[in-house]
Amino acid sequence: MLPGDTRDDAALRKSRGAFFTPPPVARFLVDWAVRDPGHAVLEPSCGEAVFLHEIGRRGDGGRPHTGPLVGVEIHPGSAAAAEQSLRAAGVGATIHARDFFGHNEFGRYDAVVGNPPYVRYQDFAGESRARAREAALRAGVTLSNLASSWAAFTVHSALHLRTGGRLGLVLPAELLSVNYAAGVRQFLMDHFSSVGLVLFDERVFPGVLEEVVLLLADGYDAAGGNGATHMQLSQVRDAEGLARLTASRRWTPPAGGAKWSAGLLSSAGLSAFDAAVGSDAFTVLETWGDTTLGMVTGSNRFFTLSPAKVAALGLAPSDVLSLSPPGSRHLRGLGLTPQALHTLGADGRSTFLFRPKGEPSPAAWHYIRSGEDLDVHQAYKCRVRKPWWRVPYLRPADLFLTYMNADTPRVTSNRAQAHHLNSVHGVYLRDDLRRDGMSLLPLAALNSVTLLGAETVGRAYGGGMLKIEPREADVLPVPSPELVRRNADGLRAVRSAVAARLRDGRLLDAVALVDDALLLSTSSLSVRQLRALRRDHGALTARRVARGKVNGGR
Repeated sequence: MLPGDTRDDAALRKSRGAFFTPPPVARFLVDWAVRDPGHAVLEPSCGEAVFLHEIGRRGDGGRPHTGPLVGVEIHPGSAAAAEQSLRAAGVGATIHARDFFGHNEFGRYDAVVGNPPYVRYQDFAGESRARAREAALRAGVTLSNLASSWAAFTVHSALHLRTGGRLGLVLPAELLSVNYAAGVRQFLMDHFSSVGLVLFDERVFPGVLEEVVLLLADGYDAAGGNGATHMQLSQVRDAEGLARLTASRRWTPPAGGAKWSAGLLSSAGLSAFDAAVGSDAFTVLETWGDTTLGMVTGSNRFFTLSPAKVAALGLAPSDVLSLSPPGSRHLRGLGLTPQALHTLGADGRSTFLFRPKGEPSPAAWHYIRSGEDLDVHQAYKCRVRKPWWRVPYLRPADLFLTYMNADTPRVTSNRAQAHHLNSVHGVYLRDDLRRDGMSLLPLAALNSVTLLGAETVGRAYGGGMLKIEPREADVLPVPSPELVRRNADGLRAVRSAVAARLRDGRLLDAVALVDDALLLSTSSLSVRQLRALRRDHGALTARRVARGKVNGGR
């Protein structure tokens, strides 16, 4: 948009992340954040100034607002319309037609309220992104290139508060779960004495498919010396339910800016989950071993080969490695056996990786030259290594962990001793835990606590897939070695039945068998707690899948 351009339509509003806030939401945030008619209030990215209008309406039946009201709006036409409508309503406010990130100071305020623009990182680029990141960095928050616009906006808004001020914002629900928001989450906990969230059962914005939460941050302290130790969580059905909101629950989020996804759990589910993961019965996957990314070829089409193609090329055994084929559909059971790998190869799957161990055979040299004729060596990962055709080596992992999942991450024993690509993760078990980990952890990990934990540590991805990276896998709650050993006989007794249910695609039926063998008989979880865990897992999974059906942002 050119400076001074007053044109506006739905497409232009979407491009700058402008979505106007329903009055019940604006009314709720204003009533919470603005405690005194004399308070100075800022509405950044004000659009039609819905929040400032709500402050004016509050004075209709009582004391009029006397404190300064200020709005900032990057779109000149919207800024002019907002100022005109406020004047017509008898609300005295100053509207700046400027970029909020383009100016270090708009003053200090007792309250900042609003709905930050939501522009995904793909469209949030150039000078706008640079200014936003600089603004966040002034508060000590470093944002990655994956950060959407709201993240920097939240931090920059807080910097305009006076000591003790309140920040009331409409934010995307990804505040709770995305990795790039870790710095924002930590900033809020460090610089406010009280942090609250209001969650919605249903989507709030008409015609907008992004889920939102309301941030209620009180007691701003620029020095950050006395931050919040817990949060207040509230839940309502929809925007109209805000008028009847009374109860909240206290929750202590994990430290270090870790995800707040567990805040989406019900009170009963959260209590049961905390009891389980806080006991000796559960630990994190990192206790068992290290989770790593798989090998990156640069061109799977060239480097991954079926047995038939290896034979047709005349490659020597020293030219190839055994390979778990690209993808993870074949890793939905309890183990990848030599026989299963052989069957995959017989079906034409790529069960070999082209990687000459030493000097390539004559047939391998011929294949390498054919790859150069096809410019495979010019692919990025290929051209930055020498020689281009030798993929960096990783020894076979003890376990595979699927990282893109329609249902839940699966742990599979690598009995075939196959190598793996970056379509799955490898878990390298500690020496003293390898025996139990190989034989029992894939089975034991199919329990309701771990399934729910995966929804809280992973992230919803395109198509509703649940993605889990190695650092997220490290904190995935899994049964402790002690719990697994105590229940080894019970787990072995249900192995065949669990495997059969997995083959039939009946994941939850398989999980129920493991729950009975692992949790109910020997842990402190009650039937009631287990039901709460299962309900919340179902709710979070349904929420993720529903989000995955949506294309685009707010």
